[in-house]
Amino acid sequence: MTITHTSFLTLPVTDQDRALRFYTDVLGFEVTADLDLPQGRWLQVAPKGAQTVFTLSGPGMGDFRPGSARGIMLVTTDVDADCARLAAAGVAVQGPDDLPWGRMASFRDPDGNGLMLLTEAHG
Repeated sequence: MTITHTSFLTLPVTDQDRALRFYTDVLGFEVTADLDLPQGRWLQVAPKGAQTVFTLSGPGMGDFRPGSARGIMLVTTDVDADCARLAAAGVAVQGPDDLPWGRMASFRDPDGNGLMLLTEAHG
């Protein structure tokens, strides 16, 4: 096998504009692609400098069920500060909790896709 990385992860959403506002305004992601294709809008976002992007897949762009994505781990340098920012933006956050691999919290995007924040344990 010669796989080097993941290109993109699909996040099924019902309203791409609402999802775009959440991922850019709340999470601070950048738009990496926004194209009108015959099947629908191809919209991708990512944290600055990330190798993997998130495709915000709306109606017509595959057989995806909005809110069905789970277990998406976002690594951060300060989970506590990010949780405070999410809460201030009206996002319900569970945690953060101390775990053997780091300090972690979870939340959902407006469609119910499950995301986690992790500040990795040192050592």
